[in-house]
Amino acid sequence: MGHAKKDVAFRAINIAVLTVSDTRTPETDTSGDVLQLGVETAGHKVTQRAIVVDDIYKIRACVSQWIADEQVHAILITGGTGFTARDSTPEAMIPLFDKEIDGYGELFRSLSYEDIGTSTIQSRSIAGVANRTVIFCMPGSPNACKTAWSKIICPQLDIRQRPCNFVEMVMPEVEPVCTTRN
Repeated sequence: MGHAKKDVAFRAINIAVLTVSDTRTPETDTSGDVLQLGVETAGHKVTQRAIVVDDIYKIRACVSQWIADEQVHAILITGGTGFTARDSTPEAMIPLFDKEIDGYGELFRSLSYEDIGTSTIQSRSIAGVANRTVIFCMPGSPNACKTAWSKIICPQLDIRQRPCNFVEMVMPEVEPVCTTRN
């Protein structure tokens, strides 16, 4: 990690993984598997994992329970971010956010452009914070999940990331080390 704080110890956080899909099952949820492997490889813990159909209210119900759980620090959502009639993850999540993380979607599309060209404009990837829980929504393809996790989310969920990261926000007992917030 190029921007690591050398004098700060890694701190594992609890992460929930949600797959939004009308067709995936636990056996065929390759995107959820990619995210779980990434989370565990980074040293964090997957504390919850679920698959829900692409329905605004079912997505909100699942995520609302996780937002209310003080033991869930971050939520990763894969699927439902496109433009088909059934894609409703952004519509489900935006009302739950206390604050949106505008730069996430912009950065994701910029990085995706390297792999899929102009098709990246069809991604409605979003992120936000709700009740001190950081939430990242990404497309349902395994490659999109790899890009989002490895190039954006994983570094931001590492307390050693400088100048800032989300760990200090989601774990209030952590001593703040963000140089732009002091």
